Order: sequence, then C-alpha cells, then structure tokens
Amino acid sequence: MSIRWTYAFVDRPAAVFGRAHTFWAAVTESGLSAFRGERDEFVTLLPGGGADPCVKVQGVGSGAGGAHLDFAVEDVRAFVDGASERGAGLVAEHDGWAVLRTPAGLSFCAVPWAGEAVRPPVVDGSRLDQVCLDVPPSAFDAEVAFFTALLDGWESRPGSRPEFHVLRPPAGLPVRVLIQRLGEERAASAHLDLACADVPATRARHEELGAVFVAEGAHWTVMRDPAGGVYCLTSRDPGTGALSGT
Repeated sequence: MSIRWTYAFVDRPAAVFGRAHTFWAAVTESGLSAFRGERDEFVTLLPGGGADPCVKVQGVGSGAGGAHLDFAVEDVRAFVDGASERGAGLVAEHDGWAVLRTPAGLSFCAVPWAGEAVRPPVVDGSRLDQVCLDVPPSAFDAEVAFFTALLDGWESRPGSRPEFHVLRPPAGLPVRVLIQRLGEERAASAHLDLACADVPATRARHEELGAVFVAEGAHWTVMRDPAGGVYCLTSRDPGTGALSGT
C-alpha cells in the first residue's frame, strides 16, 4: 500500500483543453510532454531543473471537470485490493493502472511508480501542492476515515477550521490532500490549491495569464482559470504547506 509519488490532475472539458494546459504550464513554469490518449487528451507538465513532474492535465469528454489524484505505487494490484477493502469502488481497470472511486464518489487512480523522487521547485513564490476534496456533510466522516486508512504513513489531522481535515504526506511527496466539509448536501467535487507566500502577488500574475477573481475566503482566494475551472490561492508556506504565521 506504500505510495511512492502523487500527482494532481487538472480535469477540464475537452473543448477548452488547450486553454487549460497553456495556463497551468505557465503558472508552474513547466514544459509539456507529448500528448497521449486516443484523442490526445492527456499531457504532463514537465518542471525544469531535473525535478520530476507531479501535475497532469486531462481533457474530459463530459462534465465540467475539476481535479483528481493519482497515486503512484510499486504494486498497482495490491493497492487496488487494499483500497477496495477500505471502501473504494473499482471503476475501470486498464493495462497496468486502474480508476477507483472513494466512498463519497470521487475518482482517483492507481498508477505504476516510475521512479519519481524530486519534488518540483517553488515558482514565483507559489507551488501547486494540494488537491481539495469538497464533500457533503453526510459523507465527510466516511471520506476522512477512508483516506486516513488508505494513506499509510501520512499525517491525518483536523485542519485550521472545523470543516477541514488535512492529510499530509511523508517528506518528499509533492501533493497533499485536504478534505472540506461543504455547507450543503450536493455531489462531491475536487479542486486544486496553490500555497502562496504572497497571495496578492500570485493573484496578479495569474490574472495576467487569464485567470479571474471569484471570491475571498478566510485565508484563501478563489480564482477561475481560462478553461473555467475553479481553484484557490492559499496563504500557506509553499515550502512546507503550513499556514503562514504558524
């Protein structure tokens, strides 16, 4: 069950796939891999400086998209079996990888570890480091219990507010998980979070690249990227992920 690497997936409608990968490559100062998939719907963002990638972009054929997690493991079959025992549903098995679903209905993938080990650097004072799972109240406790059991060796603790629960990976893994209890009953979804040393400065840079402001929170700013996807800029240390001032 040991997770060797994590990927954050940016999921956007296929019609705006180009806008999505162009924006997120610029935000993370990454190059693009070769496009993959039957419709060239997958691309990996390649960081510089010898770092390993941890962000990918997908053009989805239906729905508004969002985000999902890929867990890179040494034994995909063992991970799938363990996740199933803990309450995951198997959605699809492919050649060497699998799509699963959490108890709240969120998709995630098990993929083979390819030796990734070097975390991408902080870029202009920010780092895409977190996938936030937005879960209705009725599913929150079960989702927390599921991920706490699934993510062996990760720190699982309450967050800075009653509606948050943080799952922090061992040192070196690039993507954290935040579970957020929504204020209403609706379908679960997921979005990306960036840790920012200076949120206003990062916001200004993102707006220059085509993002738009949506709303202000307690220690986060909600933005919309040029492909229509919502994400957050959070007041956290991009090196450690900790809230600024803590």
